[in-house]
Amino acid sequence: MAGPHESSSDLDTLRAKFYQLYIAVEQSPAATAITDAEGRIEYVNRRFLEVTGYSREELIGRTPAMIQSGLTPDSVYRDLWQTLRSGQVWRGELQNRKKSGELYWEAETITPVRDDTGAIVRFVAVKEDITERKRQEEELRLLASVFQTGQATLITDPEMRIERVNQAFTDITGYLPEEVIGHTPRLFKSGRHDKHFYAQLWQEVLDTGHWQGEIWNRNKYGEIYPLWQSITAVSDEAGKLRHFIAVFHNIAERKRLEQELEQQATRDHLTGAHNRRAFDTAMRKAIRQAERSDNTFSLLLFDIDRFKSINDQHGHDTGDLILKRLASLVGKTLRSTDLLARWGGEEFAILLQDTTIQGASIFAERLRQQVAETRLHGLAVTISLGIAEYHRGESPEEVLARADGALYRAKRAGRDRVGIADTHA
Repeated sequence: MAGPHESSSDLDTLRAKFYQLYIAVEQSPAATAITDAEGRIEYVNRRFLEVTGYSREELIGRTPAMIQSGLTPDSVYRDLWQTLRSGQVWRGELQNRKKSGELYWEAETITPVRDDTGAIVRFVAVKEDITERKRQEEELRLLASVFQTGQATLITDPEMRIERVNQAFTDITGYLPEEVIGHTPRLFKSGRHDKHFYAQLWQEVLDTGHWQGEIWNRNKYGEIYPLWQSITAVSDEAGKLRHFIAVFHNIAERKRLEQELEQQATRDHLTGAHNRRAFDTAMRKAIRQAERSDNTFSLLLFDIDRFKSINDQHGHDTGDLILKRLASLVGKTLRSTDLLARWGGEEFAILLQDTTIQGASIFAERLRQQVAETRLHGLAVTISLGIAEYHRGESPEEVLARADGALYRAKRAGRDRVGIADTHA
């Protein structure tokens, strides 16, 4: 009686252990499937059903081909079956498709199961859904690609210590990563911006999480250059600041083109002096300023005496050289607030800021003498000048008319002299 009783107890114990094993597999967080030697599904656990969206009735008796996406290369499956048929464990990643049509990635470990004779009778597949990991890896690859091939990028910690820079950063600044990591961006300050500028910049970053604008920096070689820069504050899920990311590009070429276009729009192409359009803008601005204050300004018109004869006798190329050298000579006598313009032909205009008629008369006489004493391209040249002081309420045309009248009188009086406009508007 003891033998059969012990056998029954052993069987009960075996059944209990088997049930415990079944529960462990059924409730496992890893999707698990068992197939026969031909790959037909005999068992799937609850997690497998959750991942694929299929029911047990739809899966049992079928092969895993029903969840294949068609996107995994055939070579992967050839390697899979070759490994399993040889009795070895296969590990790899497969892109599958759920019942809903949604694609997902799995990391799989498939193990052959042998019977007592050594023949393979089953396969056990344990799967882990790695879709999110794959997405993150793809994002990291994309970010790495952008980091290495996009605009210059600099990443700092919350204390502004540089943690990482890319190749574009080195190309623009001249600094290698090891020369800047651990330092702060103060290393690049150009001295062109005051404390107020930086205080406003960082206040905006901290208030809004972002700032962008034009800034001047200094590169490794001491050269100062303009950047268009974007700074972003990066926080974690708890809202704690983790990084600052600065992205920038050199806009020196753009600034050069802007200056070139500005010069083309406001400068005379021959002499480099301002053109009439720029002079008109400056004149109207000077009138507005004078109307708001007690300051005034004077307008001076001058032209080259007998310039037609110079062109006729020596040619237009010589005439052009004289115009260029005269403009250069006059420009050197002016303050930074004054403005010289070529009015047309051989005629020029000068706007003398904060200058009364008395001061303008002294300047005009000195300029007349200087031109008369200087040989321009080997020729003796004289100029006649007319000056007028702005009177409150006058239009630009009225001031110009009075200065032009004064110039006309200077010419009629014998040239090489200064004419002063009458004082009434």
